[in-house]
Formats: sequence, C-alpha cells, structure tokens
Amino acid sequence: MKVADGLEIADDELAFVTSRSGGPGGQNVNKLETRVTVRFDLAQSPSLSAEQRARIAERLVTRVTRGGFLQVTSQRHRTQAANREAALERFAELLAEALREETPRKPTRATRAARQRRLDEKKRRGQKKRERGAGMLPE
Repeated sequence: MKVADGLEIADDELAFVTSRSGGPGGQNVNKLETRVTVRFDLAQSPSLSAEQRARIAERLVTRVTRGGFLQVTSQRHRTQAANREAALERFAELLAEALREETPRKPTRATRAARQRRLDEKKRRGQKKRERGAGMLPE
C-alpha cells in the first residue's frame, strides 16, 4: 500500500480486527461485525526509518496504543468491506499527514502604521474610561 512519496507499507504489516458497530441499525448492527480497525505495529515495522517512527508517534500520539500499535477504526458504512476500505484510506491519509514536513514560520513584523493604529486605539479606549469615572456623578 502506497502511503506517501517513497513510502510503501506491505499488506502483511497491517492487521484487521472486526467488531460490532454501535448506533442505530437494527439487526445489521446487532448481528454483524461491520466495524473494522486497522492495526499497524509502529515499533516493529521494517518499512519505516527511526526518524519516521518518531515523527508518527509524536504527531499521532492519541492513536498509538501503549503497545506501540497505530489504530484506525471505521464504522461509517453498513458493510465490512466498505469499512475496511475507509479505514485503509484514513490510515494512509494520517500517515502521509504525519510524515509531511512543516515549512518553518518566517518571522514578520507589524508595520509602523499598524503599530500607530494600535497605540491610537489604546489611547482612545483609555480616554473613554477616564471620562466615565471622573465627574460624571450627579451632585
């Protein structure tokens, strides 16, 4: 399965666990195991470098179990096959997003006019508050 540029994960590295979906649906929900969870052993995967493992573990910390498995679940569809596809799709999206390098922020400065506008507004606000307080009470 192709995840990102230069990264492919073999199908045998993924484990699928099925269970009963929750929510409304009558007999379909009560009898069939349509929820699919994709489990990926992050720590033992030969497809990932140490740097990639660390980045994924850091960025997807809420989806990684104590045992080091990355889990993605889908129960949106009524069939197991459709949920399996949806879970695989979401898994690939999450990995690609976690491995994408962020562009560093370029520091910027406020313009002189913007700084002056801010100071002017602060002066107006302070003046308004001063006018409220002093000498406004009836004698």
